[in-house]
Amino acid sequence: MQNNSVKSRDTGKRVSRGCRGHRDSVRDGDAEHVIAKPADTERETLMMELTRLVQKSVRESSWWERRGLDCTVLTAAFLSLPAGFLLLGSSEPLYFLLGLMIMGVAHAIITIKGTHLASHGALSESSAWTDFWAVFFIEVCGSFSARAGVQAHVKMHHAHTNVIGLGDSSTWKIPFLPRSVYLFIAPLAVPIITPVVGMGQLKGQSPFQMARGVFCICLGFFSQYYLLRCVSGLSCGSTLAVMLLCRAMFSLPYIHVNIFQHIGLPMFSSGCRPKRIHQMTHGVLNLPRNPLLDWTFGHSLINCHVEHHLFPYLSDNMCLKVKPIVSQYLKEKKLPYQEDGYFSRLSMFFHEYQELMVFAPPITELVGVQ
Repeated sequence: MQNNSVKSRDTGKRVSRGCRGHRDSVRDGDAEHVIAKPADTERETLMMELTRLVQKSVRESSWWERRGLDCTVLTAAFLSLPAGFLLLGSSEPLYFLLGLMIMGVAHAIITIKGTHLASHGALSESSAWTDFWAVFFIEVCGSFSARAGVQAHVKMHHAHTNVIGLGDSSTWKIPFLPRSVYLFIAPLAVPIITPVVGMGQLKGQSPFQMARGVFCICLGFFSQYYLLRCVSGLSCGSTLAVMLLCRAMFSLPYIHVNIFQHIGLPMFSSGCRPKRIHQMTHGVLNLPRNPLLDWTFGHSLINCHVEHHLFPYLSDNMCLKVKPIVSQYLKEKKLPYQEDGYFSRLSMFFHEYQELMVFAPPITELVGVQ
């Protein structure tokens, strides 16, 4: 039986770590050859077998489990907005801060969890409603082009996860920024950068999509501005400051999560990529449960990211439900199920910033499992 081996061609910096569960490694110069245990003869059917297990769980789940719980969380975020606007109009500092917190949490739930689920069509089984929710959450609430967002996230990042030049998360890299600025200061500019980039992404789209995009982005921005002015009674400067604070409240973990779960893991070349189950299990990482981020970002972006990349059409709650099935199956088949802590990843990125965020990543080849 042919042995499975993992070869990493180092492009100049480092060899990916944490790739395999059971392995022996031999360092040869600047490259590391990782020899894994012999493969199961049915490796080619692993994804099909796991898919059947997950689909069985989905069929046995109620609408509440499949979509209802996540829709309720999003609805609760919208229902909390009136209280936030009213509290922001209070002269009492504690009430004002409470209003700011409510507005920031609601904004994160709507623009991160909502846009993510909408981009994957996880909010409805109807194609018409799927298109509507994508435009509403991504353009009106998220200040970005729905077409460009779906193209970049679903059709590139998910279809080509950790493939160099396609879905390698390089769009999150800004090499000229020092590590402290990138990790702790630059994310605060996300609320300003997002609509600017979103408007730029409209270039090249149809006249209808361009007009819709401009209208929806402006509608979302000026609706919040108008309500803060008229309901909260804030001045122009105070309104803009509150909008920035609310929209930037979760910007740091948002940037961190997007780089922690892919960068630093095995990267593949477009001409020699592994099969889907190997690509996703080697190139995706779960963070631990976090009550705040689980509900604001969604399970699929935090503690069920592996499950999400294997089955991107599932809602956050369904990803959490199938998590034991997926983790047990991968471990039984001796496939990686990668997990690491938030602060562990932050420490790694801080101390290895040049290697991870500036230099070109090494290319990993999974030989014997193609």
